[in-house]
Amino acid sequence: MTKKHFIALADMIKAHNADTLAPFGGYAEMSVTSFTHGQCVSLAAFCTAQNPRFNANRWMSYINGECGPNGGKVKP
Repeated sequence: MTKKHFIALADMIKAHNADTLAPFGGYAEMSVTSFTHGQCVSLAAFCTAQNPRFNANRWMSYINGECGPNGGKVKP
């Protein structure tokens, strides 16, 4: 996997988690839950196995909104 793939995966997790916090069509979607920290850690371990240069800490920080996709400051 490449950096683009890792960023795309993180973007999908972020979007999914944001969708679970917002109402869905006027009703709360009860069957959808956010990714847990443990699930993200498991995915990070998989990504590390795919590419040894993968930075799991930066990837997790990006998912949590603590940095941008390259590790820099979050753009407003």
